[in-house]
Amino acid sequence: MKLHTMMQPEGAIKKRTRVGRGPGSGLGKTSGRGQKGQKARSGYSHKFGFEGGQLPLYRRLPKRGFSNAQFKVKYATINLSDLNKFESGSTITPELLKEMGLVKKGLDGIKVLGKGTLDKKLTVRAHKFSNTAKETIEKLGGKAEVI
Repeated sequence: MKLHTMMQPEGAIKKRTRVGRGPGSGLGKTSGRGQKGQKARSGYSHKFGFEGGQLPLYRRLPKRGFSNAQFKVKYATINLSDLNKFESGSTITPELLKEMGLVKKGLDGIKVLGKGTLDKKLTVRAHKFSNTAKETIEKLGGKAEVI
């Protein structure tokens, strides 16, 4: 098979329907839009779910059920590059981070992320660590302790 011998499969190419073109097309005069009314006008569009003024389905159905979103665990995050402010060999706790202003809200805990570089040996106590953060801390001889 060569590129110049390739053909589209049967029925793949359809001619565009040209509306408003006389009696032979079957779509002359009103172009398949019917008689009068909003839908017959140019520029007509409706909102998603609009049912012509009838109460839409999404409003007719009862709203029931349970969402777990309000109980989601949210962590305050801190990057490795932010931990360079501390002296080498020091122990970093969530209270210390809050005291220094690196974490504004305690939320449900603190998660250490691996963005940036760390140059010091530190003992970090947090609720969660990303894999890269844990590896980087331990590679420098520090400890990543999960509270």
